[in-house]
Amino acid sequence: MEERLNEVETRIGLAEDLVEELNLVVYRQQQQIELLQSQLRHLHQQLQDGLTAAGERHPREEIPPHY
Repeated sequence: MEERLNEVETRIGLAEDLVEELNLVVYRQQQQIELLQSQLRHLHQQLQDGLTAAGERHPREEIPPHY
């Protein structure tokens, strides 16, 4: 009985370590996602500012060359 209890405690300890490690991975991924979103917003704003400054139309408003 004591051997089984030790085995269960060991498995619980390993499971807790795994959950902790997975939480850290998810946290780091969320940080990366937030950084990428921020960079994307910045690039989008630069594109909008560049188009406005150049007096050009938005790329979606452009007629493709084959028309």
